[in-house]
Amino acid sequence: MQIGERFDGLAAIPGDWGRSVVCIGVFDGVHLGHRVIIDATRRLAEEVEGRVVAVTFDPHPSAVVRPDTQPRMLSTLDHRVALLGEAGVDAVLVLAFSPELASWTPGEFVDRVLVRGLHASGVVVGQGFRFGHRAAGDVALLEKLGAADDFVVAPLALEVGAVVEHGDTGEVVWSSTYIRQCVLEGDVAEAARALNRPHRVEGIVVHGDHRGRDLGYPTANLDPVQHAAVPADGVYAGWLVRSAGRLTEALPAAISIGTNPTFDGEERRVEAYVLDRTDLDLYGERVAFDFVERLRPTLKFDGIDPLLAQMADDVRKAREILAR
Repeated sequence: MQIGERFDGLAAIPGDWGRSVVCIGVFDGVHLGHRVIIDATRRLAEEVEGRVVAVTFDPHPSAVVRPDTQPRMLSTLDHRVALLGEAGVDAVLVLAFSPELASWTPGEFVDRVLVRGLHASGVVVGQGFRFGHRAAGDVALLEKLGAADDFVVAPLALEVGAVVEHGDTGEVVWSSTYIRQCVLEGDVAEAARALNRPHRVEGIVVHGDHRGRDLGYPTANLDPVQHAAVPADGVYAGWLVRSAGRLTEALPAAISIGTNPTFDGEERRVEAYVLDRTDLDLYGERVAFDFVERLRPTLKFDGIDPLLAQMADDVRKAREILAR
């Protein structure tokens, strides 16, 4: 995966950094709709002087402005930065969203970030873009400030996203909100279409009940990162992804999410059985689960034998799906 430069805060921007063409957003998931924005930014960069820079925020602004509306996140910050690099940006500026940053006026934001920080020659935003304290700034103000500070503004259509036919419901604009809803409903295949990749949940492998090993299906129990968009309860075909330095290993897996109702479990678990592997020791390792397709909902079985029969069928289906 191609990764451009990363600047954690304005102070990290090199003193000799030249002109930039900037796109601004949270870019959670870096889905196909975001890539429309990035592609437009690259096209503008061919017309005016500057390297493509994506400005993103961490944590999500809602976590600071309206904590009760903090969304479930489609990607970790590190994964988001890597995906932005793969999408074609030359650098990512990560701004720590804080009460102080939220208090900046639109003029302060433009001066500190776009003018003095990134030396912008162009800015690409959606027509509904708002910025500054209490979202006081809009595209018209940004264009006025750009005229004064020598950068052009290229507003895109209000609904920025990749539009697709979606069954009998007509057209759907892919957005982070739409993809989150797909994930939370367990429709990871539709989420993958909008993301152009499987939805990923990252975390640390922790000890569970060790019941899977006794049943012949040892699982890696994931403690997901905070605010991760974990799919609905059920069993999924997917991949367990390990990364060591520049090497990445994707192992085919059947992933289970739920409380293990057959054993009267109460704690919700996210666990993966790597197909045909009983030799893995992943405790304490940071891994990712990539969700490809939902196999079935979580069920309660009347004993071990019907559970084992279903698990064998789950593994068979997962193998077939992942082989495609």
